[in-house]
Amino acid sequence: MVSATALDLHFRALRACTRCPRMLRPSVLGRPVASRILLVGQAPGDKEPKLGRPFAWTAGKTLFKWFEAGLGWTEDEVRNRVYFAAVCRCFPGKRPEGGDRVPAPDEIEECSDWLEREFALLQPELVLPVGKLAIGQFLGERPLIDTIGRTFPINYRGHEADCIPLPHPSGASPWHRMEPGKTLLAKALTKIARHPAVRAAVTDARTA
Repeated sequence: MVSATALDLHFRALRACTRCPRMLRPSVLGRPVASRILLVGQAPGDKEPKLGRPFAWTAGKTLFKWFEAGLGWTEDEVRNRVYFAAVCRCFPGKRPEGGDRVPAPDEIEECSDWLEREFALLQPELVLPVGKLAIGQFLGERPLIDTIGRTFPINYRGHEADCIPLPHPSGASPWHRMEPGKTLLAKALTKIARHPAVRAAVTDARTA
């Protein structure tokens, strides 16, 4: 298991990162949890840097409702048992026409070094990519209907793990609120709840 010192050094380096000049600092980090469960979001929105944590606003409320319904975990329990990463750690800014800017390929590549480091530190057994951009980093571009509700074995830069994708909990997307999205989401949450890494996280919390 990774040491608290190693995670602390990783967090310090992430907070000091200035690789992407178009990104708006600071980087948004979750809790330094030595977990074998790795959740990978897309990029923080404009509220997350101010509130100092990933999934801190509307999409986060939906995401944590999913975990409560599927696993029986509160938001605080999720944040204490799951390591939160992202494709990009800083807010990309707004588009002139409205909405958040999608990170550019060079920004995604620069930030992927941090994700690779987290795989090396944590050795995750279960990866939960949230949304199409995150899913694409592990499985390539593919329709959600063929992706959500399934478990995929992945090898990310030499590290093997199980991958159970989730749709993005954004209020702008109706996919997870209508069929077949609702059923496939429930299926994904059932698979997550039954995964050995999740059962181990519950056992570790009880014995801590």
